Amino acid sequence: MPGGDMAKPLLGHRSMEGDPSITPAAGRTIGVLGSGDFARSLAIRLVCSGFKVVVGSRNPKRKAGLFPSAAEVTFQADAVKKTDVIFVAVFREHYSTLCDLADVLVGKILVDVSNNTEINHHKESNAEYLASLFPACTVVKGFNVVSAWTLQSGARDGNKQVLICSNNQEAKHTVAEIAQAMGFTPVDMGCMSSACEIENIPLRLLPAWKIPIFLALGLFLCFFTYNLIRQVIHPYIREQKNKLYKIPIEVVNTTLPCVAYVMLSLVYLPGVLAACSQLYYGTKYRRFPDWLDQWLQHRKQIGLLSFFCAALHTMYSLCLPMRRSHRYQLIETAVKQAVEKKMNIWVEEEVWRMEIYISVGIIALGLLSLLAITSLPSIANSLNWREFSFIQSTLGFIALVVSTLHTLTYGWSRAFDENQYKFYLPPTYTLTLLVPCTVILAKVIFSLPCIQQRLLRIRRGWEKGRYVKFVLPSATGEYSSGETSSNV
Repeated sequence: MPGGDMAKPLLGHRSMEGDPSITPAAGRTIGVLGSGDFARSLAIRLVCSGFKVVVGSRNPKRKAGLFPSAAEVTFQADAVKKTDVIFVAVFREHYSTLCDLADVLVGKILVDVSNNTEINHHKESNAEYLASLFPACTVVKGFNVVSAWTLQSGARDGNKQVLICSNNQEAKHTVAEIAQAMGFTPVDMGCMSSACEIENIPLRLLPAWKIPIFLALGLFLCFFTYNLIRQVIHPYIREQKNKLYKIPIEVVNTTLPCVAYVMLSLVYLPGVLAACSQLYYGTKYRRFPDWLDQWLQHRKQIGLLSFFCAALHTMYSLCLPMRRSHRYQLIETAVKQAVEKKMNIWVEEEVWRMEIYISVGIIALGLLSLLAITSLPSIANSLNWREFSFIQSTLGFIALVVSTLHTLTYGWSRAFDENQYKFYLPPTYTLTLLVPCTVILAKVIFSLPCIQQRLLRIRRGWEKGRYVKFVLPSATGEYSSGETSSNV
């Protein structure tokens, strides 16, 4: 396959950054219709990028002070006459007020930057509606995913991508030139039919986070209820002791590490299931089930939520000695020891257990912090694929192993103490070990040479039971009579 074909993206959306056909556009005159916050931010960014800006307003004298002095603020009709590219920074409901300018807008490029208040609020997109009002103009959808803050502060402090779509290729390139001169990365989203999709993007609230958040909340509720039964309800029923004060801090602090630990294992479990599927079917070309495909796509969010819970667990743990109940318990223990005349309460095993437990926990949190930081786009873009894979895969698995050691050190020998089984329920940490230990065991099995080599061959294109036969040419240029089979 030619290298040019391999360089093409799998999706139809194409980044236009570095496109040789895009030439510098700074210095040309750009029009802006509107005097709102976005229009002002857009004018500021255009002026800072070297463009001449003319702003069209229905009341230019009152609005002139809101714009930079380098921008010319005039009436809408006068502004339209001075430029061929016009940013329409008004709401959809006010498009009709521009109909009086239809004659002077003929042949102009209108850049629609508007958004809706609800997803799919209208049958047609705002850009398509604008195009229907001004059929003699060329409408381009763009800049609607960029905030006014990003425009004022520059692309370095916000999202650099500018999504562009239009039925006119030349108009798209013109707007792409402007976006690139402003420091943004233009992305070609295709024809005008993509405008509705582009307008829905700013309205979506964390679309990739819904499933991971619900998963984290579900795990939190399950472990919280389990710990509540063991730490609060059991003492009340069996010993008539009121332990409700434990709910805000102790029960929550016991729940958070459970959620963080299980969520971390769920980051690497889908990879194990995917490897099992590839080994079973002997090919990498068989599509994974939809649930597994979705799971693989949400690993980043699951990992970040795991780090969030681990960070909260650290803060809660540091606050444990600050509680009034903890101080009362220390005084009570000291008085009890004085009454019993115990001079030496040092337990060597417990001292070593806590030292190792805290030290391993700090290492685990440090590794999780590294994983979270490298998940950020700004950091991930500075790493090559091998570096990113090493941190997220190798160091991530090490973080899971260290977290397992942290959990085992916490439990120590208490798993074999019958007093730890409240209502015959095992300690919480024993339940959290199920999924992580399964992942670790599977990873160890996959690292065996016989399995690792087979999996590597499959991921390089080998398929079980399929062969490609080819004939090697002879030295004289004629084909030899023997055939050689090759696995592909």
